[in-house]
Amino acid sequence: MTEDSQKAQLVQNLSLYKEFQAEREEILKHKWIESEKAGHDIGFDQALVDWMVNHRQAWRKSRQIVE
Repeated sequence: MTEDSQKAQLVQNLSLYKEFQAEREEILKHKWIESEKAGHDIGFDQALVDWMVNHRQAWRKSRQIVE
């Protein structure tokens, strides 16, 4: 692998990591909102599944990310 291709791979990995972080933040926000509604902590797993089923597609579309 050339130095240029290594740099390109690093940039791509950083972009993917930034998208992962942004998505995680949205899930944590969703967890907080839904926990407040429920009156108790719904847990990350429940928030993750609910967010993915009900909100992920629109969120990704709003960020113009193609799957």
